[in-house]
Amino acid sequence: MVKERLFTTARIEAVSRPYPASSSSLAGHRPYKLRAGPAQQLGRPGKDAMHFHLSTDQVLWTLTFAALLVLLVVLLGRDRARRFPLFMASIAVVTLRLLVTRLLFNRIKPLVLSEILLTLADLGVLAALLVIVEMARTAFAQASRWAAIGVTLAALAVSGTALAVWGPWPSWATLRASSTLATLRRMQMAAEKGDLLAGMLAIELAFLVVFFGRRFHAGWRSHVHRIVLGLAAVAAAQLAVRGAWQAITLKAVVHSRAQYDSLMTVRDRMYSANDIVYLCVLIWWIVCLWCDEPGARADGAESSAPRIAKPAARAAT
Repeated sequence: MVKERLFTTARIEAVSRPYPASSSSLAGHRPYKLRAGPAQQLGRPGKDAMHFHLSTDQVLWTLTFAALLVLLVVLLGRDRARRFPLFMASIAVVTLRLLVTRLLFNRIKPLVLSEILLTLADLGVLAALLVIVEMARTAFAQASRWAAIGVTLAALAVSGTALAVWGPWPSWATLRASSTLATLRRMQMAAEKGDLLAGMLAIELAFLVVFFGRRFHAGWRSHVHRIVLGLAAVAAAQLAVRGAWQAITLKAVVHSRAQYDSLMTVRDRMYSANDIVYLCVLIWWIVCLWCDEPGARADGAESSAPRIAKPAARAAT
């Protein structure tokens, strides 16, 4: 039996997903898996025809998509989109990406699907980076310019150094190649590396908001504080999953098909745990953004007090 070293992380990701994971784009979800077994069972006569066999991936996809739609409704209905327009745009890109993956997976040519999904992945990474900027400016709006520049440069230096040593980088000849496949590889690299950068920046921003946010009126009960905590939780979960999976793929050696299937089961469970974390963060955002900030409630009470006093004054006269 010939020993076969396991595929590299990038190759396994390309086989298992039609697009790279993206936590900072706020959704590193696997595509909706179409299984032949349950569909055939639904068509068979007998009592099994009345039962729906849903996999873990299908349940997580349905719950996540529903949570994304509810979050968009909350952002629009509670007027949070005016304060966090880039955050809402990022959630919209994630929702579109999830829906396109569900509708087009295994239904169009793989090359066309890769082009669509990688384009959406790059847009998601760009939106995620803009969300980091938006949250930082909102949380530290009262900070001095030089302090903001210094902290930004320090955060970029730390994240850039970590990004440079994380994972394999393609060769210069690969980047300069002029073919459709080379273009897709560049798009995938931009999505993966940009996603890692946005995730590390989100974690660093969370530390700054937790320790210094109260001084700049971005305390625990503020919306920006809770959004940043959610971003950091999603980023930390996916960085942990990526690091663990990369360590496994570099050391594992497959001797049989059964060992390969067992390893893929471990991978799916890790990705499912990451999806559950993201779903919990979505619920957290829905609850927090539905409620008003304490300062906003106080301002609303003060503004409504004169309106109530005026009819009373007229009645007295």
